[in-house]
Amino acid sequence: MLKIVEQGARSDLPFSPAIVAGDLVFVSGQASVDRTDGHIINGSFEEEMRRSIENLEAILQAEGLSLDHVINVSCYLARPEDVAEHNRIYAEYFSDPRPTRTTITGVLGTMLKYELDCVAYAPNRRQEAQRS
Repeated sequence: MLKIVEQGARSDLPFSPAIVAGDLVFVSGQASVDRTDGHIINGSFEEEMRRSIENLEAILQAEGLSLDHVINVSCYLARPEDVAEHNRIYAEYFSDPRPTRTTITGVLGTMLKYELDCVAYAPNRRQEAQRS
């Protein structure tokens, strides 16, 4: 089954906010944008990061999921000096056991300070995973 998710956070750019493919939900990159029209909202690194995660969370909630269903996250930071703050804030949103993660710095240019995308697993939360 494939399903296009168009609720939670919108963009005027040519991409789907998320696509459900079987048990997996692939959420497109979420940045510090207004959820209704997609215009960029500039702020401090912390403000932009929190808004980005909250936009991602809104898309997941539209599918009845939470951040606890996220199994993989890719994070993009404009400045390497924001990594420590990124790790501090990230830990507030993603509890143990945390998703797998890739973090890349120096890639966003000057329009954004932060962006992230994710893959979520719909049937279970990470906390229900078996440990090996």
